Amino acid sequence: MCGIVGLFLKDPKLEPKLGAMLTDMLITMTDRGPDSAGIAIYSEGKVGHGKLTIQSATPEVDFKNLDADLKDAIGKPVLMLVKSTHAVLEVPADQIEAARSALAQLRPAIKVMSVGEGIEIYKEVGLPKDVAARFEVAKMHGTHGIGHTRMATESAVTTMGAHPFSTGSDQCLVHNGSLSNHNSVRRELKQAGMTFETENDTEVAAAFVSHKLKEGSALGEAMEATLTDLDGFFTFVVGTRNGFGVVRDPIACKPAVMAETDQYVAFGSEYRAMVNLPGIETARVWEPEPATVYFWER
Repeated sequence: MCGIVGLFLKDPKLEPKLGAMLTDMLITMTDRGPDSAGIAIYSEGKVGHGKLTIQSATPEVDFKNLDADLKDAIGKPVLMLVKSTHAVLEVPADQIEAARSALAQLRPAIKVMSVGEGIEIYKEVGLPKDVAARFEVAKMHGTHGIGHTRMATESAVTTMGAHPFSTGSDQCLVHNGSLSNHNSVRRELKQAGMTFETENDTEVAAAFVSHKLKEGSALGEAMEATLTDLDGFFTFVVGTRNGFGVVRDPIACKPAVMAETDQYVAFGSEYRAMVNLPGIETARVWEPEPATVYFWER
């Protein structure tokens, strides 16, 4: 049992409040997942720049002079914003891969949470309220985001085992459920060139969607493919640079509810996650149908 929340803003006036609204939604889902929590925030970013969100178990060591060391390695300016165990590195967009390669050499213990133009992912072990406070998520601006509270059932409670999982540029996925064929799908994806950091079945789902997008599928098509190629019971919420999508397996035994107004589209594992959203009392509220893809893009 895990908790998922998501928010896609239609009204730019709400963008300064995205982090605060998602934080409230996430904390409401604490009893569905007290082990760890994570959140992905998408913003417009800076033209010509990309971001790497990174994590370290020893930030006082790994983050010391990291921006200067990376600048020396890639020969381009690097801006670094440290937030507790995470940091956001901003580099010229054409230097993203060079920076990632240099990072692996300079600080091999660091883990990359996300890479892209707009995405930042923050996740750690602990109660959702503590994780959100640690990274000051409530102060973050953005266009859309997704979050997850985890109750581990099949793998260890670790930072890397927390959701969201990001396996492609500006892409991420959160999951409530369990996949029965993740080992065989992982083998196939490895043969196709995908890499993995954990044994978590959710990382397989994220990599599956990323692989489909890389092959040229649209977001809706990639999510449709999960219904035929992934076995088990699941609710997935997917984020991309421009969009936000939801799909449930054909049995749909995991709870899910959605709400839409002129200002936003929201997702929650339960309706109570959305009760404090503006205008929720007049929103169109519905339960996503089984084996049906819902997505919104800018």
